[in-house]
Formats: sequence, C-alpha cells, structure tokens
Amino acid sequence: MDNNNNRKLTRSRSDRMLAGVCGGLANYFGLDPSLVRIGYALLTFFTVFAGIPVYLIMWLIVPEEKNLYNR
Repeated sequence: MDNNNNRKLTRSRSDRMLAGVCGGLANYFGLDPSLVRIGYALLTFFTVFAGIPVYLIMWLIVPEEKNLYNR
C-alpha cells in the first residue's frame, strides 16, 4: 500500500471516462473508480447539478498524473 505521506491527488491517465477526475479521486482514497463515479452522479443529481462546476474546477486545478516515462 502507498505511504500516506507521499500521496498526491492527480487526475488519472489510465482510468478515465472524461478527464480522469473520478479515477484520480479513487486512486487517492483507495476506492473502486466505479463507486466514485456513481457517488459523483448521485451527488450531482441530488444537488441540482452542483457537481458539474465542481468537476470542471477540479479538471482545471488538479494536475494530470505523470506517465512512467516522465517521472
């Protein structure tokens, strides 16, 4: 398991549907990406689409993870 001190929130390059935000959150918290996506969809639906601007802001702010060759 990863050392908690070295974890960084990044957008996933390998597990993405749109921008990799949910995949990155799943990697950061050690969860299944499908569960994070379902949770995000429910949150967006029940908060009258407030999750959409949050996703867009995270897309812009959270850096994309580096691939194996650019470490």
